[in-house]
Amino acid sequence: MSEPYYRDLGGMRFESTIHAQGAWNEHEQHMAPASALLTEVIEREFASVGMRIARLSFEIYGIIHAGTFEVRTQVLRPGRTIELVQAEMVCGDRIAISARAWLLTTSDTGDLVGVEDTPMPPLHDAELWDGMSPWPGGYIESLEFRYVGEPRPGARQTWLQSQHPLIDVGDVSPLAHLVRLTDTANGLSGREHPSTLLYPNVDLQIHIHRLPHGDWLGIDGIQQYGPDGVGLTSSILNDDAGPFARVEQILTLRRR
Repeated sequence: MSEPYYRDLGGMRFESTIHAQGAWNEHEQHMAPASALLTEVIEREFASVGMRIARLSFEIYGIIHAGTFEVRTQVLRPGRTIELVQAEMVCGDRIAISARAWLLTTSDTGDLVGVEDTPMPPLHDAELWDGMSPWPGGYIESLEFRYVGEPRPGARQTWLQSQHPLIDVGDVSPLAHLVRLTDTANGLSGREHPSTLLYPNVDLQIHIHRLPHGDWLGIDGIQQYGPDGVGLTSSILNDDAGPFARVEQILTLRRR
């Protein structure tokens, strides 16, 4: 087995490896695997037969320090058909990420299925791409990228995968497996080169209308900048069956 992004130390304590290393700071974790770990913890702790995660909302409070950390969970709004839960990543004595998830009851609505988002071109039409090479860090190095369509600054369609497991013990859910790639959308859709502009996101919002499957994640993303130092990355997530979620990331724009 390839080296994981995290080692499970037991008792809701974990340790990040080099593959979780961030792109903005060599001493921090990348938000993508960190958000996936919190997703997996939420599913382990709270998901049950007949209920699933419908929305994930992550608030990033600052640098996500590499190394050991703990995860704390709680139920914010209990319910039999609708429940709001929370998981926090605590590095040292500081909360680095707060994750909230709405769990909704499931039912058979197969006869009502309707999706307006346009599916991405399939993986077999995609070409290998090394355009993320300007980004440093172990996390980016752990990924394989393929592009489709006609990319341009501010808009890109990309398929990506990783051969590294999220954690070193047990299997993770198909949702957590692909959430670990989702935050990459911000770098993929960049309007400017990272050597001239920093545009870290301070949140990550994922609305999931269908549970995904598979190893490859398709990100159909666009990035927009406002006139006062604030930007937005918006993406449609695809698996091999088509769109399954939408993502928003608010950005702080900072010239180098």
